[in-house]
Amino acid sequence: MSMLWNNLKESLTSTFQNFGLAWWVEVATQNPRCTYYFGPFLNNDEAETASKGYVEDLEMEGAQGITVNVKKCKPEHLTISEDLGELIDHKVKPVFSGQIS
Repeated sequence: MSMLWNNLKESLTSTFQNFGLAWWVEVATQNPRCTYYFGPFLNNDEAETASKGYVEDLEMEGAQGITVNVKKCKPEHLTISEDLGELIDHKVKPVFSGQIS
């Protein structure tokens, strides 16, 4: 049953993403000056829960001045590095792909 639910959830999340209704975690850091987008998520609660792990990872990498904003959006780029003046565009991959249940 959980595999069926995961497939349905991934499909719903993808549909929400197509319409700009999916939830994303926007994480901005002051040092380095970057903005990261993590998602998409089906709802705010899932995004909020996942955001803690993203912040922990960035802190372990030495990022400073971290702010988090969970919102509905459809980001064009998943990483924006203001210090380097670059946009790093990774393929948007649903957060459920590759997860083991």
